[in-house]
Amino acid sequence: MEQLEHLREYLDMCDKMIYDALIMRNKIVEDITEYEQSHNIDIVQLEQEKRKRDHLKIISDGEKHQAEIMNVFDAILQSDKKIQAKTLFDCNLVLIGFMGAGKSTISSTLQELFAMDVIEMDQMIEEREGMPISEIFAVHGEEYFRNLETNLLIEMQSRKNVVISCGGGVPLREVNVAEMKKNGKVIWLTAAPETIFERVKDSHNRPILENNKNVGFIADLMEKRRPKYEAAADIIIHTDHKSKIEICREIVVKVLL
Repeated sequence: MEQLEHLREYLDMCDKMIYDALIMRNKIVEDITEYEQSHNIDIVQLEQEKRKRDHLKIISDGEKHQAEIMNVFDAILQSDKKIQAKTLFDCNLVLIGFMGAGKSTISSTLQELFAMDVIEMDQMIEEREGMPISEIFAVHGEEYFRNLETNLLIEMQSRKNVVISCGGGVPLREVNVAEMKKNGKVIWLTAAPETIFERVKDSHNRPILENNKNVGFIADLMEKRRPKYEAAADIIIHTDHKSKIEICREIVVKVLL
């Protein structure tokens, strides 16, 4: 029993050492993020994460518990991303734009880069209502759906460091624009009508476009909505011919200006 108590004491000592090391490490991550920001250094550096993982694999090669060590390190890297996001963004990032502008793709990429929570408004509303948007429109009408959107925007104001991906019609309501502004930075993702058509032509979850999938209709509808999007947007990002990483880099730069 005495040996067991000694082993437990050693384990407690190890836990304290790990705790102290994590506190120090977190502060270093903050300092690096602040330095990169103040010196206009690219925040999105995917090669750094790969370099760290590759290095740990090398030094842990042959270790009995290598898999467990890598799992812990992966969790630490996720923590690094969250610390980065908290250091960089003191608000939510609200993505608006026409259907097919890339809101879901960019939300997912921002989540990957910064471990930020993502709220897909359409998806959350569908889950809560227990039916797809097309059925919500058919059963309850558009006004009911728009009220759900407004209430969700209000709900999200209690959170920070969240990416909110708005449905295409959200900015059309002035009350929604006011609630989006309370959430944080409103980022308008846009693209040419031809690009939008290519992205949505095989989708069947967009009631407004279901029987109007052609470039002309899309162009007309985009032009009608353009003043509303412009009035709502703090930042405008053109997504044509750009990779998702390039778009996210541009978002980070413009948000931090």
